[in-house]
Amino acid sequence: MPKSPRIAVLLAGCGHVDGAEIREAVLALLALDQHGAKVQCVAPDAPQHHVVNHVTGQVVEGSRNILEESSRIARKGQCLDLAKAHAGDYDALVIPGGFGVAKNLCGFAFQGAEASVRPDVEAFVQAFFESGKPVGAICIAPALVGLCLARMGKKARLTLGNGTEIQAAMEKLGHSFQSVPSPREVVLDESLKLATTSAYMFDDARLSDVWVGIERCVAAVIGNC
Repeated sequence: MPKSPRIAVLLAGCGHVDGAEIREAVLALLALDQHGAKVQCVAPDAPQHHVVNHVTGQVVEGSRNILEESSRIARKGQCLDLAKAHAGDYDALVIPGGFGVAKNLCGFAFQGAEASVRPDVEAFVQAFFESGKPVGAICIAPALVGLCLARMGKKARLTLGNGTEIQAAMEKLGHSFQSVPSPREVVLDESLKLATTSAYMFDDARLSDVWVGIERCVAAVIGNC
């Protein structure tokens, strides 16, 4: 393992209903920092699918930019445009969840197993698997990874909690879905160096349990660097 592995963190905006899940993103960044990693947040410079009022849960008028919103989490000027990011510069990839992963980075929220992935996102994610580098995916992010892997002809062992509809979609893509009892669990696919944890796929999850799962996921990623 490199002394200070360099990890790319792919973000999908800011806000769990239309962007990255803020708690998951921050906990992932905290876990990476505790493990001594050098982190680079990355996001596409593109409009997000839509904007949601996080008080009411309703879609509202207007548009927001994925990179600009992700920079709220990464801090000003510290989120790299995905167009300028190269997988070869990093030792591993971590993808926090949030509905924006399934809306902004791919169309899983709308088309399930038939969804497409943004070409730049697909190329970036696939490059880590092509070079045998570890990937950690949190909450709904394993669905994005599942889409990318299926297009490579690869099958993974992964989890997204215990939802039957999502399980059916992943199995349709050829993946082995493992149900887990809580967000504290991590599912490892050692052959692909893939670690997945469900986090807020359990809607009523305690923050402390989400932290345990994310820290374990990050530890598995770092351990494979």
